Amino acid sequence: MTLRLTNTLTRRTEEFRPLEPGKVSIYCCGVTVYDLCHLGHARSYIAWDVLRRYLIWSGYAVTFVQNYTDIDDKILRRAAEENSSMEAVSERNIEAFMADMARLNILPADRMPRATQSLEAIRALIGELEARGAAYSADGDVYFAVLKHAGYGKLSGRDLAEQQQNADGRVTDAEEARKQHPFDFALWKGAKPGEPSFPSPWGAGRPGWHIECSAMVRAELGDTIDIHLGGADLIFPHHENEIAQSEAATGRELARYWLHNGMVNVGGQKMSKSLGNFTTIRALLDSGVSPMTLRLFVLQAHYRKPLDFTAEALEAAATGWKGLNAALGLAEAIGAASGDDPHPRDAAGLSPELVAARQRFAAAMDDDLNTSAALAVLFELVKPLRSLANRLERGDAAAAEAASSPLLASQGRLLLELAGVLGLQPEAAPVAGTTHSNGPCDQTIQDRIEARQTAKASRDFATADHIRAELQAQGIELIDKPGGLTEWRRV
Repeated sequence: MTLRLTNTLTRRTEEFRPLEPGKVSIYCCGVTVYDLCHLGHARSYIAWDVLRRYLIWSGYAVTFVQNYTDIDDKILRRAAEENSSMEAVSERNIEAFMADMARLNILPADRMPRATQSLEAIRALIGELEARGAAYSADGDVYFAVLKHAGYGKLSGRDLAEQQQNADGRVTDAEEARKQHPFDFALWKGAKPGEPSFPSPWGAGRPGWHIECSAMVRAELGDTIDIHLGGADLIFPHHENEIAQSEAATGRELARYWLHNGMVNVGGQKMSKSLGNFTTIRALLDSGVSPMTLRLFVLQAHYRKPLDFTAEALEAAATGWKGLNAALGLAEAIGAASGDDPHPRDAAGLSPELVAARQRFAAAMDDDLNTSAALAVLFELVKPLRSLANRLERGDAAAAEAASSPLLASQGRLLLELAGVLGLQPEAAPVAGTTHSNGPCDQTIQDRIEARQTAKASRDFATADHIRAELQAQGIELIDKPGGLTEWRRV
């Protein structure tokens, strides 16, 4: 069986055939670095990390590029709220992103270009579009003319007559008045007073959101790539606009396969700050949820389906991870004692039963990355190792001899190999007293309350609100009292 992936562009599950045999080029839409990453980011980047790991395990040479959007209205608004700068906000959140991804065992991208470092490529691409008649300038802005691209709407399946162009709050009434068509979108935005700007043939300004990714894809990987990744919320308008401007400039297909992951719901509702059910990766992990529990929780659902985040589902994942973690730890110990490679990459020396298990794992992953079925294979392999781990914990005298079984060692090696493909790695037990059975420990809560009070005293109300929201997402309700006191309770 060969790898099959569901292509948003064709709306079919297709056999994966790279442009160049044995090599895969991937571009993953990265974060707009105005805030900490949330659970939706965790879901997306875990899914694409597993795709990348599986392709590597399958023998492909993978080039994985993921960008940072570090020029954006959201970043500028956050900088204004903090009386800071675009650069300071971006740098802080890029560092936080890298730390959060490392905790989740997500492989760093091979290259991570930034919009601010790609301005020459962005300006060149806009110039090409203007020369081809697919873009026009108006009062210092440059817009893409959607009617010039015959295929506009092919990714999202939308008709121009039905589309609503808002781009997530990035469009203003003043911009609308300068357009030739309501659905045209900005490639370059003229400078506004007090905002950072960059030189261009159209005057000082900054690039639009969509053109940044098109330029970075081409600069890093060429005109056509194998796979383009992102969340389902990016299909329209972001990815639709990427396709339009890139293909209008080059006359070539931007990406062969477009993959999109489903959204995260919290208790059956879409996760959003306005509903108060928004939580960051950092807040969740700091509350005591282990990174591998979160990773296992994400992988239990198919990447294209919505993921419903509930306390009960997370607790079930924690229970499943406890057994898997014990088995992985024992497998590493057995491998170390025998001198075997703890992370093998082939089926050499495996029994026919274990070879069959390895093949079932591959078949599940080839089926559009069916990680749920792949995990089922892991849990089959876990059973004898988990049983032995329990015996060792009880001080069973015969358990030590059983641990030297060559068959058990082979099973452990295979478990480690397949778990590694899913990015699951053994974790040490949490330090006693660092967490509470119902959210963060008391000291952590008090520290966050003090940080919130400091932010309020500095009139940094955005940070103060952010801390309240983080604690609320962890089940901690803050009660502000007269005199500047804040009480709290677990809910």
